[in-house]
Amino acid sequence: MRLYALAGALAIGLLTTGCASTGAVPRPFPAPNGGHAPASAPASTARVTSGFDAYAIVGDALGLRGTPYRNGGADPNGFDCSGFTQYVFGQHGIGLPRAVKEQFHEGKPVKASELSAGDLVFFTTTEPGASHVAIAIGGDEFVHAPSSTGVVRVEHLGAQYWAQRFIGARRLN
Repeated sequence: MRLYALAGALAIGLLTTGCASTGAVPRPFPAPNGGHAPASAPASTARVTSGFDAYAIVGDALGLRGTPYRNGGADPNGFDCSGFTQYVFGQHGIGLPRAVKEQFHEGKPVKASELSAGDLVFFTTTEPGASHVAIAIGGDEFVHAPSSTGVVRVEHLGAQYWAQRFIGARRLN
């Protein structure tokens, strides 16, 4: 009976997990210039480079729609939110830290009214502060890897759930 209770508690925990990344860096992970980040490289060494094609980034992000959520995931087999943003930008030679809270300090702040395609948008979901990240695609829409029961998909910033949790945006370009 204890085994069933433990299994049930574990299942509930996995299904209710948000996207506050642990900062784990799955390997192998594409790095700028087509290489792979060395297994010993800490996530905090990744830095943003300037000048990129935001529409190409958005196109690649949209091409990943339907990819399942996977806690700690950072490749097309499954993503968590910060793994998704790190992977998409990494495909264009732009290094991002692994954790949401670290990504929240990259680039420069952008007002919600001035969002552009390719901006990172941040929400507070599972804990205070930045705990979820997505990529603005234009207008009121963003693409992201939501909770453990979701897939990469497009949603609206104006939706009640997201509007109440929006805490900021950053422009990397």
